[in-house]
Amino acid sequence: MQGISGIILIIIVACLLPYVFTLIAKSKGGFQAQDNQNPRDFLAKTTGLAARANAVQQNSFESLPLFIAAILMAEYMVIPEWFILTLGWAYIVFRVIYGICYLANLATLRSIIWFFSLLCPIFLFVITIKMI
Repeated sequence: MQGISGIILIIIVACLLPYVFTLIAKSKGGFQAQDNQNPRDFLAKTTGLAARANAVQQNSFESLPLFIAAILMAEYMVIPEWFILTLGWAYIVFRVIYGICYLANLATLRSIIWFFSLLCPIFLFVITIKMI
């Protein structure tokens, strides 16, 4: 998918990805309808897989501003679309792998994948800054 529609798709997928892990956290934590009165309290008290899924969703939300800013700035500075899309999809793939590693409790591999996911928006920023 090329052009601005590809950029929009990448941003939408990145924004929706944390909710996948939220659903895992709630389903594995035994979330019931009555727990919806205070879901953050409920998620804070979970353990095991549910707690790790909650941590993934929190970290995924935390990384979104950097990613979205990098994508939009690169688009604004007219960085080639193929380059933005390549790094954008790489970020998404790394974030999915990061989540899987977190759920599987593979801490060292998770940290390595987190670093690679962080490099994608940082590299976009570096290229964008060089265009100024």
